[in-house]
Amino acid sequence: MTLHTYRAMTAEGRVVSGAAEASGLGDLESRLYRRGLDLIHGEPASRGRSRLWPRPGIPRREVIHFCFHLEQLLAAGVPILESLADLRDATAHPRMRQLVASLLEEIEGGLTLSEAAAYHPAAFDAVFCGLLRAGEHTGQLAPVLRQLADGLSREDELLAHARKLAIYPIIVGCVLLVAITVALVFVVPQLASLFRSTGQTLPLQTRILIGASHWVSHHGWLLVVGLPLMLGGFALSVATYPGLRLKIDTLRLRLPLIGTLQHKLALARVASVFAMLYAAGITVLDALHSAESASANRAIQASLMAAGSRIAEGHGIASAFEETGLFPQLVTRMLRIGEQTGSLDTALGNIVYFYERDVRESIERLQASAEPILTLILGALMLWIVFAVLGPVYDIITRLPV
Repeated sequence: MTLHTYRAMTAEGRVVSGAAEASGLGDLESRLYRRGLDLIHGEPASRGRSRLWPRPGIPRREVIHFCFHLEQLLAAGVPILESLADLRDATAHPRMRQLVASLLEEIEGGLTLSEAAAYHPAAFDAVFCGLLRAGEHTGQLAPVLRQLADGLSREDELLAHARKLAIYPIIVGCVLLVAITVALVFVVPQLASLFRSTGQTLPLQTRILIGASHWVSHHGWLLVVGLPLMLGGFALSVATYPGLRLKIDTLRLRLPLIGTLQHKLALARVASVFAMLYAAGITVLDALHSAESASANRAIQASLMAAGSRIAEGHGIASAFEETGLFPQLVTRMLRIGEQTGSLDTALGNIVYFYERDVRESIERLQASAEPILTLILGALMLWIVFAVLGPVYDIITRLPV
């Protein structure tokens, strides 16, 4: 499927424009005809849209609302075509409404819901489509949609906590950067002229401050231009060389404080996806393979692949997870008990609860400690600048005749 832009005519003779997913112009024409539109002109959106500006995706909350409302309609016995038609008419978000309309057209064309969702990877990833497929095969589509809505809601809550943690440091950092830049560009050069006119010997911290001001004033553009280029080149290298990505992801997990939090967030997502897939009736190996991508970390993915290989060789799930070194002893013990009692789904649910609670508590502790730490750093930096500036000023004042 490719996004196409089109111009079409309604039954009343009014010309409208828009965009729709289609495999070709013929498919686009038939889709528009089912909407009561006659195609005038259409072309792939890539011709009219720069590749540097990708099409915006669907917000996560819209996908959560889609799963929740579709589950409610299907549980009430409404057929899926009528359910999607009702959702299309009731959805206020324009891109989500267009997505639901595309799903409806594709299902009317003979596809299942999971097959239609697979044509829209920007909104529905492989794990989402795999769960839909399992629900269709077992006749439990409504419960699976409920699991998807709950899982996406939990993940959205965890990400919201992580974003909340990052807001304060970002704001403080931006304010500090602006203040220091203004001081170095406008204030310090004036003071440097005053200090040079007195001919006095300046202390080390003042000379460092004046040197930094001179560099920023005359060569600061190199930083403005060079930093984005360096970051872009680094991102390209990471995307090109998988080995470099693996080393960086391993290093991210070893960072103090932040690394531990990233580790817990990744394992929370893995445990949640693994639990949902297993509860939907997917085999352990298939569920583990699908859960690998949920971590978004190559180091964790490599460890999970090793665990999957050991499970395929006949080892137990708990022992395979324990040898990865990723999961604490409490988690592997819960898995072992779940295997022995035949209630692995319950054990996985307990692991999801354990990690989500641990992540929330870790974020709260880190947020509580981040504010005083940043305040101390900001105060120390400002104090250093004050001493660097006021020290020579005090010397000048003491030399003035009384």
